[in-house]
Amino acid sequence: MCDIKGNENEKGGSGTKIIQVSEAVGTVLSHDITEIRPGEFKGRAFKKGHIIREEDIEHLQRLGKENLFILEIKEDEMHENEAASAIAKALAGSNVKIAGEPREGKINLIAEKDGILKIERKALFDFNMLGEVACASIHNNSVVKEEQLVAATRAIPLVVKKTVIEEAVGIAERANGILSVKEIRKPKTGIVITGNEVYYGKIKDAFEPVITGKIKNVGGEITGVHFAPDNAEVIGGRIRELIDAGADLIITTGGMSVDPDDVTRFAIRNLGVEEIHYGSPVLPGSMFLVAYVGAGFKPAPTVQIPILGIPACGMYAGITVFDLILPRVLAGERIGRKELAELGHGGLCLKCKKCRYPVCPFGK
Repeated sequence: MCDIKGNENEKGGSGTKIIQVSEAVGTVLSHDITEIRPGEFKGRAFKKGHIIREEDIEHLQRLGKENLFILEIKEDEMHENEAASAIAKALAGSNVKIAGEPREGKINLIAEKDGILKIERKALFDFNMLGEVACASIHNNSVVKEEQLVAATRAIPLVVKKTVIEEAVGIAERANGILSVKEIRKPKTGIVITGNEVYYGKIKDAFEPVITGKIKNVGGEITGVHFAPDNAEVIGGRIRELIDAGADLIITTGGMSVDPDDVTRFAIRNLGVEEIHYGSPVLPGSMFLVAYVGAGFKPAPTVQIPILGIPACGMYAGITVFDLILPRVLAGERIGRKELAELGHGGLCLKCKKCRYPVCPFGK
C-alpha cells in the first residue's frame, strides 16, 4: 500500500488505491485488465481510465478480480474523457460538431457542412501552449466536405486539473470556437477573356474550359463568356455587360503582364472599383489581380462584386493562386494586400510530376 500511495505527488495530486471489485462502481481503473479465453481470445478487456459500471462487476469477477487498483480523482480534477468533452465543445465553432464519444481522452471534430475551414490560429496556439491539452487540425482555409474530419483534441494526462480545462475552454470560447466552417456560395460567374490573338482568331482560346470547369466544381454557373481585344474601354464594357446580366463574380483572363498591350488591369481600375490589388507572392500566379466593384461603379451594385484577374499561367498550370483564393472569396472573405502577402509562405508550387493538390504543401 505504501508503494501505491507513493504515486501521489507532493502537491497532493492523484494517486491509486486498492478497493474491492464489489465496491468499484463509479471508480476509474488505473491500469489495463487483460482477459484470456484459451483458444478464443487474448487481449484487453478493460482499458486504463475506464469508469467501472454496475454491469462490469460480474465480468471482472469472472476474470478472477476481487480487488482493483483504482484512480482517485480529487475535487479539483477531471477524468480525461470528461475533460475532452468540455474542450471539444468549446473548440467547435459554426458548422463544426463533435463526432461520437471521447475515447482515452481523445475526441474528433468534423465539418457539419461543405465549405472552407477557418481556424483562429493565435487562439489555437494559446490553447496548445497550456501543455496538458492538445488540438491538432488540418490546415486553415482547407476546402472540406460534410462529415470530414477537421481536428482532434484530447486531454493528455489521465487526470487533469480543472483549472487547466477551464483556461482551455476560456481561450476557445473567447474566439467563439477556434474551428469553424464557412459555406461556399455558388457564384453566377461572368468571364471576360482578353487578348488580340484570341479575339481576332489568331490562336484558339484555352482559358474558357479551364475556368468553366473550376466554377462548375464549386457548384457555380456561367452567366456569360465575352471575348475582348487589348482595349481597356472594350474590356470594361464587357465587364459591365456581365454585371448588368446578374453576374456576382467576374473573372478576367490575360492582359496582366507589363507589356504595353496588356491593359486588363487598367480597364478594371477605370470601372471605379473600390479596391484593387495587383500582384501576389505565389508561383504560379504572381501577376494575379483582385478587385471589388462597389459604390464607385454606376449604377452601384447592391453588394460588392469581386473581380479576379488570372494571368497567362492559368492556361497551362493546373493549380495556381486562383485555386487558393476562389474558395475564400466565395466564403465571403475579403481579400486584400495582407491576405495576399500571407500566401508567400507555402506559395511556391513544386511542380510535381503527379499533382496531388490539395494534399501537398502548396498554399499551406
